Amino acid sequence: MSKTVADVMSHNPVVVQPETPLQEAIQILAERRISGLPVVDDVGKLLGIISETDLMWQETGVTPPAYIMFLDSVIYLKNPAVYERDLHKALGQTVGEVMSKNPITITPEKTVKQAAQLMHDRNVHRLPVLDAAGQVIGILTRGDVIRAMAAS
Repeated sequence: MSKTVADVMSHNPVVVQPETPLQEAIQILAERRISGLPVVDDVGKLLGIISETDLMWQETGVTPPAYIMFLDSVIYLKNPAVYERDLHKALGQTVGEVMSKNPITITPEKTVKQAAQLMHDRNVHRLPVLDAAGQVIGILTRGDVIRAMAAS
């Protein structure tokens, strides 16, 4: 029988809330040597995820979008909304300002193979595991999948 997500996930993951100061989340990531944290509301429902990728904007900053002027009009060569989102991440002070919203999730009864396929297809490094009520009950990382493969 195939292993399920529940068999290999990390149970009761460390979570943060949107109002958590960014520096506190950075400390948690560094001290626990993890690369991402689920962001939950007061009742444990998933709102987003904050990862090392989200935090890179803090250090690198943002380059304004390229544009050209044509007949007194500004024509952006890249979507200015993307620039605004990235700028918000670069200047954010709380987890809620920097987190990625609408993360890809999985349920505990799915197989590890299904989880691995989802991670590969969506190019994500971790999947919050949600129960039927939408509460975070675990997290599955690429490392968990590799360890499950090694144990087989």
